[in-house]
Amino acid sequence: MKAKKKELLHQLFIELVKLQKEVISSNLKLLVILEGRDAAGKDGTIKRIIKHLSPRETRVVALSKPSDRQEHEWYFQRYSVQLPVSGEIALFNRSWYNRAGVEKVMGFCSEQEYELFFKEAELFEKMLVDAGFIILKYYLDISKNEQEKRLNSRETNPLKQWKISPIDIEAQKYWKDYSEARNEMLKRTNFKYSPWFVVDAEKKNATHIALITHLLSNMEYPDKDKKLLSYNYGLVYPANSENIKDKLF
Repeated sequence: MKAKKKELLHQLFIELVKLQKEVISSNLKLLVILEGRDAAGKDGTIKRIIKHLSPRETRVVALSKPSDRQEHEWYFQRYSVQLPVSGEIALFNRSWYNRAGVEKVMGFCSEQEYELFFKEAELFEKMLVDAGFIILKYYLDISKNEQEKRLNSRETNPLKQWKISPIDIEAQKYWKDYSEARNEMLKRTNFKYSPWFVVDAEKKNATHIALITHLLSNMEYPDKDKKLLSYNYGLVYPANSENIKDKLF
């Protein structure tokens, strides 16, 4: 089974390179946003996506805590300068949706700032799409038990020490609050021009394959292997799915 998944990933890597060639030749601006619970696998998924892509035309954006100056900027300002230019793919490991998630749950923003965010996010993303940006938004979801297991692994694995943060430590404590914030975010920002896709991220390798397959299926490029991308793994589904409440952890 491992050999089969490895071969499948290899074929998907080839498709990603084909996609990048199209992005470059057609001057596309592809923005992929990955959100999700702490330890949901955003880092690992992005590593798989970019593994064989050209670093010159591929950027990973993972912003740290805003500086004192950035605290006084328009909220979207520090994200807008990170957007892809023509011929580039940018992958956001968390994004402006921090405001609807961790900032809301941990009290890092006011209720007024939180409500204003939803109004501005709609206008901001509409403006981006009208300007030619292609936006794909993924929310990686895992169960409470799986999150606990992964967070514990970070504490014991010396190669994962850099992943530990004070926010991670609070993740399990505020599980319900994060669930409620996630549901509200998906409900209020699932725009027709930039919809959300939820990913069942319980099994890492399956998550990588499903998300990459979905991403490629939603893009057009020459010599696309439609047969390879035709299988629906059932791990990625639109946020407007009728039974989404049953699928979310």
